[in-house]
Amino acid sequence: MEIYENENDQVEAIKRFFAENGKALAVGVILGVGALIGWRYWTSHQTESARSASQSYQSVVTEIGSGNADKLSAAEKFAAENKNTYGALASMELAQQFVDQNQLDKAATQLQQGLAATSDENLKAVITLRLARVQVQLKQADTALKTLDTVKGEGWAAIVADLRGEAQLSKGDKQGARSAWEAGINSKASPALSEMMQMKINNLSI
Repeated sequence: MEIYENENDQVEAIKRFFAENGKALAVGVILGVGALIGWRYWTSHQTESARSASQSYQSVVTEIGSGNADKLSAAEKFAAENKNTYGALASMELAQQFVDQNQLDKAATQLQQGLAATSDENLKAVITLRLARVQVQLKQADTALKTLDTVKGEGWAAIVADLRGEAQLSKGDKQGARSAWEAGINSKASPALSEMMQMKINNLSI
């Protein structure tokens, strides 16, 4: 550490420091300020983008509900272009609209698109379950069973078992359906779902 005899020595030392390091300090300050400004801009941009996407999604939901063909096309475009949760939710809304219109192939396509758009595991599970249900309606039981295999987590076990039973029954496999529903009842299903699966089991023997 340098020892200074008086203030003049300190001033000269400071001058030498800035003469030797001034450019580096200036660059460091500029980079630091730039990074701060960039971070604030990015955060603001993300917030604004999320707000804009939310507003667009609400408009899309309204358009889907109208049943207007042109507006449905606009909604499909929104779902295809937004690779995020809002895009996935829009795909789900469109899929429901197509199910109501008995256009099951289009519904399945929208649900597959929704799966690819989101990284939220819970939303993925919901979309997957809906996709499996549509596949059962399309008489694609084996495909539906494979789809159900991708749903993980105890919280979904009973619903998966119920759909698995439906898929097995659609194949004519009553024993497979019975096994699935019995597993569902034993998986801590809600009282209502347990009762429904028990009714399905009872109907197998009729």
